[in-house]
Amino acid sequence: MRSKNKISILLAVAALVISTLACALGEPSLSNVRVAKDQDGAEVTNTFGVMDTVYVVSDVSNGVAGNVVSSKWTVVSVEGYDPGFVIDEVDLTLDQDQLSYTVYFYFEPPEGGWPVGTYQVEVLFNGASVNTVQFSVQ
Repeated sequence: MRSKNKISILLAVAALVISTLACALGEPSLSNVRVAKDQDGAEVTNTFGVMDTVYVVSDVSNGVAGNVVSSKWTVVSVEGYDPGFVIDEVDLTLDQDQLSYTVYFYFEPPEGGWPVGTYQVEVLFNGASVNTVQFSVQ
């Protein structure tokens, strides 16, 4: 009789653990979009020098292989460029299932440096816009 109780308790605990893990996983999502001076997103800023590399960093939760994180870099207000001028568009496809990722895009300064002004980067997750962040070059 005792072994039946132990088995019942073990099965109940296993079911609880499995259901907790299933709830914790949830849907894949992207959050905490930020502009930084480093690929880890630790040096958050929205002001850069003309020779700085600009990083846009985001956190993926419950990532699934095949999810796509995209960025669209555009001009907001830069002398000699029309607002909305697209500088670059980049897609990153996640290559493995993982509970959390930090993904980043970066843009090195063009030859001669960034033109002074304001720029923005729209970040999308699986085709849906998540956030648009701005930065300025001084």
